[in-house]
Amino acid sequence: MSEFAQPSRSRQDDHAPDDDPTPAPAGPARGQGLDSVLDMIDDVLAVDAQEFVRGFVQKGGQ
Repeated sequence: MSEFAQPSRSRQDDHAPDDDPTPAPAGPARGQGLDSVLDMIDDVLAVDAQEFVRGFVQKGGQ
């Protein structure tokens, strides 16, 4: 007694559309962006690491 019928699929439905499967290469621009973010984190930690960590601590078991 099945309330939900599963539609039959052909083999063509099993494949995703032909998008570009290759990821974008990690170039210098991407590395510079990451370095910039890491530098900002280092700056915040240098100023007040305890306050930075306090922002990630769960309060009241939430």
